[in-house]
Amino acid sequence: MAMEGIDPRIADLVRSQEIRLALFLPQYAKDAQSGELRGLGIGFVAIEFARALAAPLGIAVRVVEHPTPPLALRSLKNGACDLAMIGIEPSRTAEFDFTPPIVQFDYTVLVPGGSTLRTCAEIDRPALKIVVVRNHASTLALSRLVKRAELVGTELPDTAFDMLRSGNADAFAAPREVLLDYCAQMPGARVLDDRYGVNNVGVAIAPGQPGRLAYLSAFAEQAKASGLIGQIIERGGLRGFRVAPRAS
Repeated sequence: MAMEGIDPRIADLVRSQEIRLALFLPQYAKDAQSGELRGLGIGFVAIEFARALAAPLGIAVRVVEHPTPPLALRSLKNGACDLAMIGIEPSRTAEFDFTPPIVQFDYTVLVPGGSTLRTCAEIDRPALKIVVVRNHASTLALSRLVKRAELVGTELPDTAFDMLRSGNADAFAAPREVLLDYCAQMPGARVLDDRYGVNNVGVAIAPGQPGRLAYLSAFAEQAKASGLIGQIIERGGLRGFRVAPRAS
């Protein structure tokens, strides 16, 4: 491709002819027979955002799958991927650069039928066992709030849900959309109405790329202002998701 007129801040992406997007479970699922990948939740937003970014540049999007958030972020750090979409957490901003938030959603709690828990403020009780997904932004936020309850970490949300369903945990803390899906599989279970935190999600890249960060940040703000992000949320049927406020 001729490079004349290409913004120098993303010229390397144009030369490579692709954007390598890092996804991690549960941001995607694969069809057992066809192997086709589809984005879930933030994964759906990430794929659609990356495609909108790539289209005017005439390049492709290549999804790179990872089992956990730390492995996805490692791929940014070692140059195996170009960007990821993930919660903007203090522990992450120390190691990666982020665009302004693009979407938001709440963190809350799923409890089984018969539970007396009614609000998130009630979950920090001695002897209460809360199952969580290790290294997820929802878990990082909860760990700063919970002092008396026990947090039990798992690698995958399916494992966490199985612990709750089998009676080996009193509650499951995660993003609301994820918990609503699990709630439908567990008769009598409830997702609490309130929240214990909000996830501000942005695009993460390896540090030391101020030009790329400025380009992505401007694109993100335009995508919010134009209604593109709202359309992606609606198209994906993402319950509980909302467009993040524009940067002041």
